[in-house]
Amino acid sequence: MRASLQQRLDEQQQTIDLSPLLDVVFILLIFFIVTTVFVKETGVEIDKPQALSTKKLERNIIMLAITNGGDVIYDGSVIGVAGVRNTVKGLLGDQSRPVVIQADKLVTTELLIQVIDESKLGGAATVNIATLQ
Repeated sequence: MRASLQQRLDEQQQTIDLSPLLDVVFILLIFFIVTTVFVKETGVEIDKPQALSTKKLERNIIMLAITNGGDVIYDGSVIGVAGVRNTVKGLLGDQSRPVVIQADKLVTTELLIQVIDESKLGGAATVNIATLQ
């Protein structure tokens, strides 16, 4: 009986405590989540036109999309041309952020100009059009 008690004690002492390892893993996970910068995409696939003079913009932008059907989309929901001004005004607040429009190749110039005008009337200092390089 005494030998079995000794064996049980030895087995208990040989186990590895995984609590510190789990703590480190969770701390690393929280670190990477907090330091990641998320860009809000528009939620639709747009066939962008190509341009020779393209440049990268900062990540703190307001992204609008215009589909080839004429729908204006922000964050996956259709806001229409009439909703662009209020959406941009609400998102800007007291900050200065650029507006980027992802317009499909087949979008009419009239619709694109309307969205640009509504963005500027909403308070956007700069309005850019997303293209392929």
